[in-house]
Amino acid sequence: MLKAQVKRKALELGFDACGFTTAAPPGSVDHFDRWIRSGAHGEMSYLARGSPKRHDLNLILGGVKSVVCLASSYHHHSPAPNRQSSAPTPTTGVVARYARFDDYHDVLSARLIELSRYIDQASPTPNPSLYYTDTGPILERDLAQRAGLGFVGKHTNLINRTLGNWFFISEILTQTEFEPDLPEPSRCGSCSRCIPSCPTAAITAPYTLDARRCISYLTIELKGPIPIELRPLIGNRIFGCDDCLAACPWNRFAREGSILKGLDRPDLTTPVLIDLLKLDEPNFKARFKGSPILRSKRRGFLRNVCVALGNTGDPSALHALHAASSDPEPLIAEHASWAANQIRSRHHTGR
Repeated sequence: MLKAQVKRKALELGFDACGFTTAAPPGSVDHFDRWIRSGAHGEMSYLARGSPKRHDLNLILGGVKSVVCLASSYHHHSPAPNRQSSAPTPTTGVVARYARFDDYHDVLSARLIELSRYIDQASPTPNPSLYYTDTGPILERDLAQRAGLGFVGKHTNLINRTLGNWFFISEILTQTEFEPDLPEPSRCGSCSRCIPSCPTAAITAPYTLDARRCISYLTIELKGPIPIELRPLIGNRIFGCDDCLAACPWNRFAREGSILKGLDRPDLTTPVLIDLLKLDEPNFKARFKGSPILRSKRRGFLRNVCVALGNTGDPSALHALHAASSDPEPLIAEHASWAANQIRSRHHTGR
């Protein structure tokens, strides 16, 4: 009965799905460790540091018995853009769908706290719980699959039959024991549309990702220069990438969730690249306050904007890029110079 009450409470709080699993280590934990040893995680050193905890959740919460897994959809029905104007269209960038909302960490935390307290207080012997949303040293996709929330696709992301790819995963570790749900079996079948859809060939085999080539890694996690050979493949993506997710046919069942509804940021649907390049530190912080983009910092974000402008080949961006090539931040200056050279070269050759 407590399990049913918790699930009902989760849905009342706006979560789109709720499942339960044991605190046993995921079956893929050794595979993950081998992936770390191969170096495919790039500069994400925090992934390597959490290895012992992924093997034993008791190192995170002593006496943990169960994990409550939750899904929150960020699917959004965007209105069709107005095409009636005959004025030239400014060069725009692409932001990953999840980042076109207020920061999900902030949005989901309050509800996770409330659900954690509900579990603690409703349990026969109240015990403390611990919640995460993309922040803990756990294999959350594997736990979520075991809890019946979805299945890991060949692009290594979780797929839900009624939410598609477009959802966040959260977890509550608890000392209260719940009957586990049945795991979701893989439903990719022979489909592999996600693999060739990756612009940088980061999906090196089914269920295998080389993060060092992934555009999401290159534009968010990587703190230094983007490798020159990969820059042209990024296109006009300036924060994350959705290509492998968008290719999944399960998205035809996607539906809008209630938690993120109304928290979308329309200014990030088609942001004008030259306007972004002009942002100084105070204006960058003001524009992206409460957005996941703020975590990339100005230096990383404008680095991405420069690459996108270089890839568009828009000669009207040369003046802004010339100014950015003198930016006090060397990372921005170098990428601005590269982008200007790309545009000049394309204009000169007529490509």
